[in-house]
Amino acid sequence: MIWSTFLVLALAQLSVANPVSKRWDDLSVRHAWSEVPKGWELQGPAPGDHTMSLRIGLKQDKIDELIATLYEVSDPAHSKYGKHLSVEEVNALTAPHPDTLDLVHAWLEHHEVDTSAASRTSANDWITIRVTVAQAERMLGTNYNVYRHSTSGEDIIRTMEYSLPSTLEGHVNVVAPTTYFSTTRSMRSTIHKVTPAAPVSDVTVPSSCANTITPTCLKDLYNTASYTPKSTSTNKLGIAGYLEEYANRADLQTFYKKYLTAAEGSSYTTVLVNGGLDTQSDPGVEANLDVQYAASVSYPTPVTYYSTGGSPPYIPDDNSPSNTNEPYLDFLNYVGNQTTVPQTFTTSYGDYEQTVPKDYATSVCNGFATLGARGVSIMFSSGDDGVGDGDCKSNNGTNKVAFQPNFPASCPYVTSVGATYKINPEVGISFSAGGFSNYFPTPSYQTSATSAFIKSLGTKYAGLYNQSGRGIPDVSAQGEGFQVVVGGSVESVGGTSASGPTFAAIVALLNDYRISEGKAPLGFLNPFLYSTGVAGLTDITSGSNPGCGTNGFTARAGWDPVTGLGTPNFGKLQALV
Repeated sequence: MIWSTFLVLALAQLSVANPVSKRWDDLSVRHAWSEVPKGWELQGPAPGDHTMSLRIGLKQDKIDELIATLYEVSDPAHSKYGKHLSVEEVNALTAPHPDTLDLVHAWLEHHEVDTSAASRTSANDWITIRVTVAQAERMLGTNYNVYRHSTSGEDIIRTMEYSLPSTLEGHVNVVAPTTYFSTTRSMRSTIHKVTPAAPVSDVTVPSSCANTITPTCLKDLYNTASYTPKSTSTNKLGIAGYLEEYANRADLQTFYKKYLTAAEGSSYTTVLVNGGLDTQSDPGVEANLDVQYAASVSYPTPVTYYSTGGSPPYIPDDNSPSNTNEPYLDFLNYVGNQTTVPQTFTTSYGDYEQTVPKDYATSVCNGFATLGARGVSIMFSSGDDGVGDGDCKSNNGTNKVAFQPNFPASCPYVTSVGATYKINPEVGISFSAGGFSNYFPTPSYQTSATSAFIKSLGTKYAGLYNQSGRGIPDVSAQGEGFQVVVGGSVESVGGTSASGPTFAAIVALLNDYRISEGKAPLGFLNPFLYSTGVAGLTDITSGSNPGCGTNGFTARAGWDPVTGLGTPNFGKLQALV
């Protein structure tokens, strides 16, 4: 009798315990690669005792409402135009539902994760925990390995697939790092070409900008020379930089001495994000290009360089690879938590869209939407491979040849900047990346523009691009022959890494003007650019962007996936904003 009583009690306990355990053990695959991503080589299993930061992106309860609001405050024809949200209002729309938090906390506690030690964004939509590789493998039903990048030699810890409990379906958007194989060292900077130029002492500003670009060239070409910023106490321009790309202050002074003497003695501010550095002994071409041209074209608008690194840093050895960070998440989570942010941002990095897991790309893209809703204009270089580099094979196991758009340039909530060269007229340059997203549908603001171009193509390239995808780039600017000081010497630099900060500097001047007139900053630009703003752009009607064994797209009247809507004319845009 006693034995049977104990048995009944034990069975009763099991009947209660098993469903609880089962709901965390019933896993479904969230993302998987069919083969190791191109450029990476498997080295072996990751050490189980290695500690890593695991970020969990929670479903934002009212993200659809936030995006609807983003379009309202960004549309010049809407009554809410310019009425941007505060960080508190954004957080209220991006916060997860209480049920989501409860479920995720229960899942973490089931795996013996101390949720009180987790770090969180101000909206609670991202939770970062510290776990061992072994813990992460149990939580995600996967195996982590060490992979080495064939070009850079960088080692990272990633997995070929990961799963989540079915119970968390609709509650967790993404977990990282998992299947996203890009890191800051292997991210493709959108610099296309760097060649030596004459020593600084021998360089003179040319009367023509046909082959050599300086700040004076850009100011004349894009009609900003007569404008003097008035709102420098409030208007700011931000540059997103990543690990091992450091802007150099001495090089900036050398640059100013030669090309913009009025700016001598002025500098930029550096903000260190998640272990980022401000090393002055190792100047980066990318960082110097961004700072020297963003700062000089928008001078004296204050410029902030956000040096984003891994979090937290640790000493690498044979068992602990050197980097597990997720650069866009580091940057977005930091900036999103700040009460005050620059009104304009530019970023010169990107990856082929297909190499970025869609859940990850969507979460990052929504992060840019939250900044846009707060009144921030975000520029991304479109990339430097035309319609795609190499064999352009799809990585979904089919090996189908397809054009390769870049991300984050393909995110519909950023302004993607392509490149031109020559003057009178400008021409779309061959490396200017453009095409159509395979992740994001055509946004309403560009439906008319992209459909007109697609109609003009007819059946050409049918099957190589997504006719219903978001089109890139949106706009363009000069991208060849930029004179950049690096280590005291001048180098001639080309790429959409040059056009991105150039266009951003002009947007910063437009924001300066609006603020001086008592207006809100422009914020998310695209609804303006594709409507009233197009009259302030110079349409580029020649040039093409070959790739993938084809001649690529060709620039034409109106929008095209080589130069977008065209290049800026500040004077005309100023009259329109």
